[in-house]
Amino acid sequence: MRELRVVGLNVDGRRIICESDDSAKDMFSLRVDDRLRAAMRGDKVASNQTDSDVEVQNVLRPKEIQAKIRAGASVEQLAEAAGVPVERVERFAHPVLLERARAAELATAAHPVLADGPAVLTLLETVTQALVARGLDPESIAWDAWRNEDSRWTVQLAWKAGRSDNVAHFRYSPGAHGGTVAASDDAARQLINPDFGRPLRPVAAVPHLFDHHDTHEVQETPAAVPDQYSRPAEPEPAPTPPAPKRSRKARPAVPAWEDVLLGVRSSGTQP
Repeated sequence: MRELRVVGLNVDGRRIICESDDSAKDMFSLRVDDRLRAAMRGDKVASNQTDSDVEVQNVLRPKEIQAKIRAGASVEQLAEAAGVPVERVERFAHPVLLERARAAELATAAHPVLADGPAVLTLLETVTQALVARGLDPESIAWDAWRNEDSRWTVQLAWKAGRSDNVAHFRYSPGAHGGTVAASDDAARQLINPDFGRPLRPVAAVPHLFDHHDTHEVQETPAAVPDQYSRPAEPEPAPTPPAPKRSRKARPAVPAWEDVLLGVRSSGTQP
């Protein structure tokens, strides 16, 4: 590969005059175009791009970058689509990203619109209760917002449940007392539904396994239960205390006082 040395510009300033370092001293003319300017800036431009491709890239002005970012595009997506470094898009997108973050923050203080009117709780309080009731961590959620073509804001709530990534979208309308938000999809409606505590998949009633009117039904006879388990045992009568034993040395009978005066013995005979 031969090296060239820049000599200067031509008269109209649209071409760069170069010459070789060999003895031939051949002269070369290099046209100044957008690909050359991009190469001088260090931008990654494919060598097989046509002039129309370069013209499309040049249409991406700072205002257009901000408009696309405000509409929901990410810096990485926009840089990849334009074929330019992320840093070039990021410096114009930074103030718009702050605007989107502020809109999402304001939307969390808005009140969800229900069938009977705006709720008392804010969107953040309602979503927190719904996630806690489902056993999820409300600290792991992420908020984002972007402006639609009708200049209204769409707010996105993202959370993770197990290994699945979930999102819900709301329409945010700024106003007094924080404004209002309305659900845009089923996931958002389930989060702001006052009956979120009910089971998500109700269990149907279990049908009877046996039909009592079926003639072919086999009825099982319960096994005989011993009487001692079927009814309580009757209490046994308390044992009678044994009669007191008489002493072997019986005390002699004491005669009455009349018997002593008349001389009658204890056996009933007179002396």
